Amino acid sequence: MTKQNLVIIGAGMASGRVLEHLTDAAPDAFDITLFNAEPRGNYNRIMLSPVLAGDQTYEEIVTHDAAWYAERGIATRFGEHVTRIDRAAKVIHGEHGDVPYDKLILGTGSNPFMIPLPGHDLEGVIAYRDLEDTQAMMTLGAGQKCVVIGGGLLGLEAAAGMAARGVEVTVVHIMGHLMERQLDEAAGYLLKKSLEDKGITIRLQANSSEILGEDGKVTALRLDDGTDLPCDLLVMAVGIRPNVALAQEAGLAVGKGVHVDDQMCTSDADVFAVGECVEHDGAIFGLVAPLYDQAKVLARTLLGEEAAFVQKSLSTKLKVTGCDLFSAGDFGDGEGREDIVFRDPARGVYKRLVIEGNRLVGAVMYGDTADGSWFFGLIRDGTDIEEMRETLIFGPAYQGGDTADPLSAVAALPPEAEICGCNGICKGAIVEAIEAGAGDLGAVRATTKASASCGTCTGLVEQVLQVTLGDAFEMPAAQPVCGCTEHTHEDVRRLIKTMPLKSQEAVWQELGWSTRNGCHVCRPAVNFYLLADWPLEYQDDPQSRFINERKHANIQKDGTFSVVPRMWGGITNPSELRAIADAADKYDVPTVKVTGGQRIDLLGVKGEDLPAIWADLNRAGLVSGHAYSKGLRTVKTCVGTDHCRFGTQDSTGLGIKLEKVLWGSWTPHKLKLAVSGCPRNCAEATCKDIGVVCVDSGYQISIGGAAGMDVKETELLVQVASEAEAIEVVMAVTQLYREGAKYLDRIYKWMGKVGLEWIRARIKDKAERARLVAAFELSQSIYRKDPWAEHVAEQAERYQPLADLTLEAAE
Repeated sequence: MTKQNLVIIGAGMASGRVLEHLTDAAPDAFDITLFNAEPRGNYNRIMLSPVLAGDQTYEEIVTHDAAWYAERGIATRFGEHVTRIDRAAKVIHGEHGDVPYDKLILGTGSNPFMIPLPGHDLEGVIAYRDLEDTQAMMTLGAGQKCVVIGGGLLGLEAAAGMAARGVEVTVVHIMGHLMERQLDEAAGYLLKKSLEDKGITIRLQANSSEILGEDGKVTALRLDDGTDLPCDLLVMAVGIRPNVALAQEAGLAVGKGVHVDDQMCTSDADVFAVGECVEHDGAIFGLVAPLYDQAKVLARTLLGEEAAFVQKSLSTKLKVTGCDLFSAGDFGDGEGREDIVFRDPARGVYKRLVIEGNRLVGAVMYGDTADGSWFFGLIRDGTDIEEMRETLIFGPAYQGGDTADPLSAVAALPPEAEICGCNGICKGAIVEAIEAGAGDLGAVRATTKASASCGTCTGLVEQVLQVTLGDAFEMPAAQPVCGCTEHTHEDVRRLIKTMPLKSQEAVWQELGWSTRNGCHVCRPAVNFYLLADWPLEYQDDPQSRFINERKHANIQKDGTFSVVPRMWGGITNPSELRAIADAADKYDVPTVKVTGGQRIDLLGVKGEDLPAIWADLNRAGLVSGHAYSKGLRTVKTCVGTDHCRFGTQDSTGLGIKLEKVLWGSWTPHKLKLAVSGCPRNCAEATCKDIGVVCVDSGYQISIGGAAGMDVKETELLVQVASEAEAIEVVMAVTQLYREGAKYLDRIYKWMGKVGLEWIRARIKDKAERARLVAAFELSQSIYRKDPWAEHVAEQAERYQPLADLTLEAAE
């Protein structure tokens, strides 16, 4: 069968999804040519905001790269405008040549609406629509000013991204509250307050009258009350309009968008349209979920299969600058409607349900959106909620009066409940993928595309994984420390402080331990809690530590050990390198490896050689890198201003200072830091327990990252102006973590329990910060020592072959 020529105009997310469906289902059905006015292929526009904020790079949000198109035999004409569609001859006229077609897809997307204010054509007045707009905003830095017109999702993401870069941002919005299409007034107020806490100025009910400029460049926005808002850049984010110019010139039926039927066919049987450029039954579309539905229908139509696009009720789950938002249905006021409202100001949580008769017709949620999918299902299905009315606001876990565990809400969702709104993926499809072998988030994402677009459903997908696999990622909070006691970790920490208890014996006796000396599970935890809470009164018990901490080296599977000398901030010198090489030769070390933390690991050291190799390394000035400890491991750095042309601060110097301040400190779990010299983030600071990103105006300190079994991005804690204050903040948050976290919880798990705002409030409180720094310094003055140097002589005398590994299993 002869292949048909398929031409697609526009390489956006909707047409990209059509290509995926087509080439997966029938790779040889069409000869495909893809035009795109942008000089690139399909990328995830939803993720431009993290690129703007410096959290991701453009390369990380590319959906289809050159290799992808090449593998599928798609001819790409990127950076080339289509000048005309000749429907009679069935030819596309491009700037660099013509292409015939049998079938044509218009994926021309939309154009940003630019308010025709006087001065709108000045240099520095842009929209926020594509990569070029994002790059223009990325040229601004600390001390410069930007005005954003528009308090919708796009405008707020633009504002937040630039604020994260140190830009002074003012948002001008004509309405009375932010995101009025998605949020009611109360939720809009909470969002405004949160953004203002991040340093963004919000001007509501503000009408723009004129854009001012000098020498052809923007200088300010003038409001109709005469106020001038100075700016180096002005961003308009006030909406989009379907791009119908080509279709209109070609004589296709056009209204607000290109008219299409249920099969995505235009008024020409051989021309189809998909995405933001289309109008279907009077509606146009801006959210990605219906665009992907259209793409699936169009692909099936082109392959001769029956399919029809049906407009669905939509829920909107959004994440604006770390604020979780959800809205669904109609939350407007009306006769016969009632509200159920839940407010928790301390946690910044607001929920409003709108009921008409015995049906839920609308829901707005701010701060806690975990039950959004369940509420949306009730709205969509028209469920009678009379029997659950009294507990409805508390979500599915509380129906029937039970206060179930935190995952019960997800467990209660029916298989048809939508989890990923962008891709229309329901719980049942995710469960099927998990049962077929998709055992982690990445596998589920690759198999089903759930959480692969905007990412706001990632937590929900992870919860479905937890429920389906059964083995929770962490112990329930109410579970006892071990079989020796009925007390939880939280109970034990609280009682140690309040009773007070200052020895292990006191804990066993006063808290009713069933064993005389604890066990291999509880002894390390109790030892840490006592050490952290009573540094002057309690003496560390080495025998209550894991085998690696007792031996000051990492035990390997063959019984040998790994020895890692400390390299401050990843910096070394020829003398240290010679000493390491000499030690490797002298002790027949079989493997010498560079670690991910910018150090050198000597693997395969015999147990009996440990004291001697430590002594040799000590003589060269090297100390233990604590690669085995529940404490500071590394401070990873980039080269910063010393060598890099992009560096904004001395990241290497700060990293060395932080490591020298923090080394030797015991913490609930291992602690990893990084310092990046600019937002390009070469030191990967945004996936560490504590990360510092240097910017022109100072230092952005973020916490709660992880890159192990769980992958977590840090969240901004504070920004400070000086290196000294950055060190002080890191010391304070480390001490706060030491004082409050459950043993073996990384910072992100502790942060998930107490909340980032709780941590931030204590770090910003000057008196509390000073107390935390003083407590940390006191502990360091007592416990910081090089265990290799301390134990060389002792270990040489006492060493005996390793026999008791009872603590290893718990690690």
